[in-house]
Amino acid sequence: MTTTITESRTEPAATAVADTPTAPVAPARRLDLDGVAPAFVRAVSALDDAAEAEADRAGLPKSLRELVRLRASQLNGCSYCVDLHSRDALDAGEHVQRLYAVAVWPESNFFTARERAAFTLVDAVTRLSETHVPDDVWREASTAFSDDELAALLALIVSVNAWNELAVSTRGWRPKLRG
Repeated sequence: MTTTITESRTEPAATAVADTPTAPVAPARRLDLDGVAPAFVRAVSALDDAAEAEADRAGLPKSLRELVRLRASQLNGCSYCVDLHSRDALDAGEHVQRLYAVAVWPESNFFTARERAAFTLVDAVTRLSETHVPDDVWREASTAFSDDELAALLALIVSVNAWNELAVSTRGWRPKLRG
């Protein structure tokens, strides 16, 4: 079973033709950012590496890092990053039910007060134009996390949001189904 994707840099919508009605259909890639702006992609990658180094320095657990990245990616609608950070969270020992519940974390009983504070911060920072990160959100996060941890969380959130903006805008990276 094959799917043929017709890509165009001038048409905003994808044109996809599937061999069968059940074949997956992907939106057309808009821009090969890796190919046309490799120095910029390397710079964003360096930003991500710096955020990860801050998280290491602050001692943030790997599973929390991936849950934070997953939540931001869900809010931004980045399928590539949702897939990537879900798999990375599983690799870090995260429970699959908790991964499913990240999308509805305020209604879930699977998360600690500290994780909930992190999600509240992720939501506020990712929706910056709507929230402007209210003082009560910042206070809750700063109560749950040290300054070093809070700086590392903020770095992770900013970094994943940058990747999400690039991936969603260009449709440049796509997840692959794994067996």
